[in-house]
Amino acid sequence: MNITRNNVDALNAIVTVEVTKEDYTGQVQKVLADYRKNASIPGFRKGAVPMSLIEKQYGKAVLLDEVNKLLQNSLNDYLVEEKLDILGNPLPKVTEDFDWDTEDYKFEFELGLAPEFTVDLGAKNKITKFNITVDDKMLEEQVERIQKQYGKLVSKESVEEGDDLRGTFSNEEKGINNTVNITLDIFKDKKAIKKFIGKKVGDVVALSTKGLFDDDHKLMDYLKVDHDDVHGLDIEVNFTIEEINTSEKAEINQELLDKLFGAGIVSSVEELKEKIKEDADKQFETQADQKFLNDVTEFLIENTKFELPAEFLKKWIQTVGENPLTAEQAEEEYAKSEKGLRYQLIESKVIVENNLQITFEDLKAFTADLIKKQMAQFGQMDPSDAEVENIVARVLSNQEEVKRISEQVMNQKLLNVFKEKVSAKTKEVSYQDFIKEMYGE
Repeated sequence: MNITRNNVDALNAIVTVEVTKEDYTGQVQKVLADYRKNASIPGFRKGAVPMSLIEKQYGKAVLLDEVNKLLQNSLNDYLVEEKLDILGNPLPKVTEDFDWDTEDYKFEFELGLAPEFTVDLGAKNKITKFNITVDDKMLEEQVERIQKQYGKLVSKESVEEGDDLRGTFSNEEKGINNTVNITLDIFKDKKAIKKFIGKKVGDVVALSTKGLFDDDHKLMDYLKVDHDDVHGLDIEVNFTIEEINTSEKAEINQELLDKLFGAGIVSSVEELKEKIKEDADKQFETQADQKFLNDVTEFLIENTKFELPAEFLKKWIQTVGENPLTAEQAEEEYAKSEKGLRYQLIESKVIVENNLQITFEDLKAFTADLIKKQMAQFGQMDPSDAEVENIVARVLSNQEEVKRISEQVMNQKLLNVFKEKVSAKTKEVSYQDFIKEMYGE
């Protein structure tokens, strides 16, 4: 067997595999001999069928199968030995006059080669690393929210300011039908608030979405409207009142604090605010980090220039799915996936150049942290090490979970590299201002 490569250009190559009779004859004869042992043909005893009859009946099929196996194994070994970084899979070139009745064969494969490029993490950019601050107003609101959440609900007949309402926003034409719990202070429009005063269960209040909230993005939460549709949305929605309650706020005492955080961990309103701030800082840091990661990703895609073997990839896309695609369909798929492919290549280079690796200890530590956070949400503030380790073992026995967690761990490692090497200005903002920055407003 002889394998050669012709580089068409920096991104495309043709690999030629020449197979001779000596390369496949031994294996073909072995397979046919096994067929003969087990063949059951009328007129012959089992195992005594003439080899000539076996070859006539099965020879061509076995030949094709064994040559194909030989091709695949040899080509894979060649790519590994030559350390070729390819995109997609080799594509066999169709030869119209190919003849299986000869003894020696020549096969050609098209390769799409990964481009050579550099990633400059220190390049000049306009990226901002946000630091979201927790102000006193937010802390007071969170304390009040806790008091309401653990307070006593008292049913009422008619609506007054400060009451809690349960009801459904609806607009048949826009497909809006979302049941929520609200208080009237969520509305920016004071006229909207007045419409509710004195209303009873079963009453319907008509509201205009324009200027209804202080931030149009709240339409996404209360009406379940897509982000692309919220800006300037000006329609009428109905709110059907289903429950009217007033909340007797819970007293912030040791019993409530122990219920929230465990015995003796928090013992005053001041410590409660510190705990709220600590939790909010972690949550906000996660959101700010995600935006930073997204912004760095976009920057690297836009500013890391390299060519791709586009025509090869479009042909490859036609063949990889369950059903073959037309050239036009492959063109559309390539357009949709090109950006993602570019980032995969950039990400891989960053990983290699910074020697980023994931160890099993990394996976265990990350999973244990996730589990502790989840258990804390359900009130289990101090689980034992043995309990956490048992859950970690069960999670990491699932390969799909291992894959998902590995991606999260690598994203964290990439984020750390970007924080260290990408030059970005830092800006302190409130959470509301961060939301506006997040959505480009």
